[in-house]
Amino acid sequence: MSNHVPLAHSQRGEATAQTYRVHITNVHKSAVQNAYCATAYYQGNGEKFIRWVESAALYHDLGKLDKANQDILKQNSRKPLPIAHEDAGVAALLETHHKESSVLIAAHHAGLFSKSEEKMPNKKRPFRDERRSAFLKGCSVDEYVDAHLRDYLNIHDDAGLNKVDRAKKDEQLHRCGFTRRIALSCLVDADHGDTARYYGNEVETLKVEPRWKERLTALERYVDGLPEGKTQREQERNNLRKRMFGTCLGASTEPSIRTCDAPVGSGKTTAVMANLLRVAAERKPQLRHIIVVLPYTNIITQSVEIYRKALVLEGERPDEVVAEHHHRADFSDLDLRQLATLWEAPIIVTTAVQFFETLGSHHPARLRKLHELPGSAVFVDEMHAAIPSYLWPQMWRWLENLTQDWGGYLILASGSLPRFWELVEYKTLIRGKQKESLIKVPDLITDNSLRHELKKVEQRRVNYCRRAEDAPALDCQGVVDFIIQKDPGPRLLIVNTVQTAAAVALAMRKSGHNVLHLSTALAPAHRDLIVERVKLRLRDKIENWTLVATSCVEAGMDFSFRTGFRERASTASLIQIGGRVSRGNEFSDAEVWDILLRDNLFRNNPAVSISRKALDHFTLDDLNKKASFELATIAMRREWTSGAEEKARKLTEYEEQMEYPAVSKECRVIDTDTRTVIIDESITDAIRKGKKISKTEIMRYSVQIWADKIDRLSLEPVLSDKQGLGPCLYFWNYEYDPDFLGYMKGVLKLEDFIAAGGAIV
Repeated sequence: MSNHVPLAHSQRGEATAQTYRVHITNVHKSAVQNAYCATAYYQGNGEKFIRWVESAALYHDLGKLDKANQDILKQNSRKPLPIAHEDAGVAALLETHHKESSVLIAAHHAGLFSKSEEKMPNKKRPFRDERRSAFLKGCSVDEYVDAHLRDYLNIHDDAGLNKVDRAKKDEQLHRCGFTRRIALSCLVDADHGDTARYYGNEVETLKVEPRWKERLTALERYVDGLPEGKTQREQERNNLRKRMFGTCLGASTEPSIRTCDAPVGSGKTTAVMANLLRVAAERKPQLRHIIVVLPYTNIITQSVEIYRKALVLEGERPDEVVAEHHHRADFSDLDLRQLATLWEAPIIVTTAVQFFETLGSHHPARLRKLHELPGSAVFVDEMHAAIPSYLWPQMWRWLENLTQDWGGYLILASGSLPRFWELVEYKTLIRGKQKESLIKVPDLITDNSLRHELKKVEQRRVNYCRRAEDAPALDCQGVVDFIIQKDPGPRLLIVNTVQTAAAVALAMRKSGHNVLHLSTALAPAHRDLIVERVKLRLRDKIENWTLVATSCVEAGMDFSFRTGFRERASTASLIQIGGRVSRGNEFSDAEVWDILLRDNLFRNNPAVSISRKALDHFTLDDLNKKASFELATIAMRREWTSGAEEKARKLTEYEEQMEYPAVSKECRVIDTDTRTVIIDESITDAIRKGKKISKTEIMRYSVQIWADKIDRLSLEPVLSDKQGLGPCLYFWNYEYDPDFLGYMKGVLKLEDFIAAGGAIV
């Protein structure tokens, strides 16, 4: 290759250097294609949207044409480029009056920035680089770029690439953050994808056709083939499930936001999917994806198994049709991009953390998949547990953007559905100045006789209980003794943190009791094994044993225990554990206990502080006599006045003011900074040796650990994000117990070690 041919990426390993012309051509083609696919559903000006993306794609790497940058690129070096390469494209697009496109270029590596940092119109340049260096003879980078901009544009033109024509008038910035994020996603996916494929870190895969009508036929066949049940009670319940399936299948497809408040055990998983498939097939144009959003990672595997059995057609690979997305795996560095999970399959099952944090993110790696959301149906199951209450006003605004502006369809489902949009407190913030406007969200089930029958079956299956008001909180041994005395079992205890669950489970086992432990301290592959053991014990009607777990089993799990215990958290959490107790109304004396815990071994979960205050105000009469949806809705109103309003208002104001980094920070579903930690040594060794490991394999044999614990535990990095913008991969170098405590086996031993005066260095 001639030294005069400009480069976009340097040589790496077996991959030769990539020319500027090839990279720009590929990114331009892919970004425009992304924009075309998204705007097929857009109610706004699609041509303008495509122009934003196209202009940004053409000039996004313009600054790499600087001689100093080319010298680095030709050296087969990973040194950072001396001249910020985004700045030239920003300058060129501002000069041609393409302000929105300039924002996309400025953000395609650094992320969407604060409106106050745009420095317009005085300095005109988003993120103007004020650095000065001896190399530049004392002038700032932006002054240097301005002086050389004509040279860059001439080299770009000489490469035979399209150029951006001057707009007739100065294009104003787009104020809809949701739309801006989609535009950035179109560019970032094209740029990151081309780079990763060039270096062999990603493989281009064939698109799997939606085939919605055929999948709906397959789903109907699957439901028809389900067993009728052995007892009369089972047969009656299964008949109700089939009636519900038929009702949801035939329900109106308008409006584009619906609810489903059917109780536990009514078959929502397949019934709602039938409605989604019908909508996806009948919309013009037909929908692109169906995204199922669940609150906990362990529920994903269970739902994925059902969907793969019911929806995969002959000759298809199940994992390509129904994609399983456990936890955040969005990486920005070149070596890590192959691990990013994108929303490309016809059906994606993902977590609430992944879905909702993507909507509000400012970071390019997080946003890479967002352009697939327009024209998609979204099913938020167990929505009461999806996100904290203060996030709903802004999330609702984005979901309305999706359904009204971008051709989406949404169903919110829960057996204890809080209809917060009907509360004046939430509605005022959702609607802003239009305070009196109605938000109509009809339920899928309009058959009153079916609703009556479902509620009749659901009837009060459990009795909610509390210890005496003056009883002290239970310590570790106290909670073990209290639970075990509640014979006969099986018993379920749900606590607020991973460490509390592990400490109680270990104490219970040391006391000689039969116990299983289930939490995110176990990697998904090992959680699956524990879930199967739980199912076997329940199926075989083994009585005297206890499952100690975190909220990961609170919703969506087809478990039925005799007695439940819930460390005080939220009203919805207490109601939901009722869905794991006497699920089929098989125990006449079933109880759910709301308990308080306190021990030096236990850890508090700050995320439940607001919702816990709301639960404090409910009496036992309230819990035992009011309907589930009524309790959940009242709790959300109380949460509003217990701290949720201030946080909700701050988030919506940040979004309105285009303060995107602040929005990204405030809309985190889980207010913790976690890292992906691999627990399998063979996978770690393979990654270090440069071998290709599938995303699925990494997710199944890894756990999420708080970032502050990474340093305290001195965990070994496997791969680092050299740009410092995304999560890193680490290896768990302490004890790991796949059958019981997971990584908490090592943590609890360290707790004992530190308590005895030891230190980690």
